[in-house]
Amino acid sequence: MPVKTKRSTVKSAKAKIARTKSAKAKTARAKTARAKLAGARSAGAGRKTINLALQGGGSHGAFTWGVLDRLLEEERLDIEGISGTSAGALNAAIMAQGLVNRGGRQGAKDELDTFWRRISDLARFSPVHRSAVDHVLGNWNIDGSPGAVWLDLVERVFSPYQLNPMNLNPLRDLLVDHLDVAAIQACDRLKIFVCATNVETGHARIFQRHEVTLDALLASACLPFTFQAVEIDGVPYWDGGYMGNPVIFPLIYFCDSRDVAIVQINPLVRKGTPRTANEIVNRVSEISFNSSLIAEMRAIAFVQRLIEGKSLKGKAVARLKHMRIHMIGNEEKMRALGVASKMNADLDFLLHLKELGRTTAEDWLRANWAAIGERSSLDIRATFLDAPAARKQLATGA
Repeated sequence: MPVKTKRSTVKSAKAKIARTKSAKAKTARAKTARAKLAGARSAGAGRKTINLALQGGGSHGAFTWGVLDRLLEEERLDIEGISGTSAGALNAAIMAQGLVNRGGRQGAKDELDTFWRRISDLARFSPVHRSAVDHVLGNWNIDGSPGAVWLDLVERVFSPYQLNPMNLNPLRDLLVDHLDVAAIQACDRLKIFVCATNVETGHARIFQRHEVTLDALLASACLPFTFQAVEIDGVPYWDGGYMGNPVIFPLIYFCDSRDVAIVQINPLVRKGTPRTANEIVNRVSEISFNSSLIAEMRAIAFVQRLIEGKSLKGKAVARLKHMRIHMIGNEEKMRALGVASKMNADLDFLLHLKELGRTTAEDWLRANWAAIGERSSLDIRATFLDAPAARKQLATGA
């Protein structure tokens, strides 16, 4: 064979081998890519997304701390948006701060832990504490404690403008020292909605994440008998619980997920007629701070009936959003706590509520995981509207 032909044959063979290796490499890369994609799909197949609506309630917000602590451990569950009022708003803001500053879910858990322990430090200056007898009996309800009775009497006689003309607020001092507003506003992975009540108009003011400031959080938690109104741009604000505890509509309008889980602090039902002054104050407080939520639930139930009834068609029904509503709460245990205990920031009480929140969230996840993304796990009409009795009354006129 001529030398030239032999060289040509060798060159052709080498090129063929190179093409074969290249083809095999491409095939291997394609298989790897498909395997990664399949793995990603498999990992994401069980993931679910939810929104949270966090009620306010003073130190009872430690129950929500426990709920968040457990939900953050659930790697399959993503939280898209949080609507919060008062303590619920503080929990949302601190969680966002932890996600940014401490890096991820564990960082958020650590930030919440640090914040609530700092809250317990304020208890040293509070007149509201459990007595020695309460400690022995394991009684968390301290409505009858001397400190709680004294504080209640003082607030009935003097306004915060008379009693506290310098407008001293230990919570403000704590937030000035602890809050990182820039980190909260930079938390792109979480939509935040904070509710406060406009004193002049009586309307709810919703602060979105980029509007959340120290004053916005203080406004959301401003009890008018305890603190002077918080002014923002010349407008006075009180506690958001009067107009939204919490508000649900921002989660409907601004979030993609149709699942909303209400983290309940304030009991809806309390059997019997209140007779003592403390019992009446407790029940009035519960009814007042649940009224706005009940109104929103009535509207959501009405929309659900319209969609399910198929009476609307075309563009009319396309504009409606069928929400899936859930509730994480422990009415039995929270009902046993009086309104005065919302001012009790002793660490043992906060840790008790945190553990109760964790246990409740664990039970809720176990019982309702399959419902997330599929259906409501809460019967709105039975829970909020007393539907059977209401329908009977409307039908009979009785």
